[in-house]
Amino acid sequence: MSSAEPARDIAAAKLNLALHVRGKRPDGRHDIETVFAFCTDGDRLSAVADDEVSLAIGGPFAGALGPAEDNLVMKAALALREAGGIGEGAAITLDKKLPVSAGIGGGSADAGAALRLLTSLWRSDPGLAERVAPQLGSDVPACLLSLPMVGRGAGDELSPIDLGLSGTPVLLVNPRIELSTAEVFARWDGEDHGPVGDWPEGRNDLEPAAIAIAPQVGAVLAWLGTQAGAEFIRMSGSGSTCFALFASEEKRDAAADHVPREWWRLATSLR
Repeated sequence: MSSAEPARDIAAAKLNLALHVRGKRPDGRHDIETVFAFCTDGDRLSAVADDEVSLAIGGPFAGALGPAEDNLVMKAALALREAGGIGEGAAITLDKKLPVSAGIGGGSADAGAALRLLTSLWRSDPGLAERVAPQLGSDVPACLLSLPMVGRGAGDELSPIDLGLSGTPVLLVNPRIELSTAEVFARWDGEDHGPVGDWPEGRNDLEPAAIAIAPQVGAVLAWLGTQAGAEFIRMSGSGSTCFALFASEEKRDAAADHVPREWWRLATSLR
């Protein structure tokens, strides 16, 4: 193993500022329109050059993950190496700071960060990572870029958007409940309620389904609605994480200090 300083990257937490479900696709996935935004904080990855590809997982939520060989970081690394005919390997470490099955990117964000990290470490063409990303999951192309985007199709048809929100204070709150994306989508009401409009218009069509499965999500949304300075409140993805954009860091931090201790929280900002 190399003794060089590890290369590092952050798997930025993903937020859906809007998520409109427009219909079901023949392949079983759903047509959606969504507005992606990303936080400055998230899981952390590091890697050093090695003969083979390996993955070590640590951090507060490591225990919620399965074997390393099944992790999307490992799949991303192997897919990138195979697609580029790369003969090098890497010893990768994932510091899992974000809850899993939580609607904030999770494995997709980790995979996107792994692709960025290994593109740099292996000095490969960045276009290679862009070609590999869609093979790993619908959210991975957006998480690879980790910039404000409108996603259409299955969420992987991306268009840049200028939201004017960079630096906005945001508080993420999760009731420590994992939600299955497939189960939440299965509870969607099946109605097309219309396209995404201009920011800040929009909604999350999966909120009712998530609340039906886990009423605690509704409790988190209601709690955020009582916090001074909370200007925009929504559930992200298929849940169970909810978030609020705040008027100031001081108001965000004051709310963070009062999050019930049994819930997970992250006080951060938008990229």
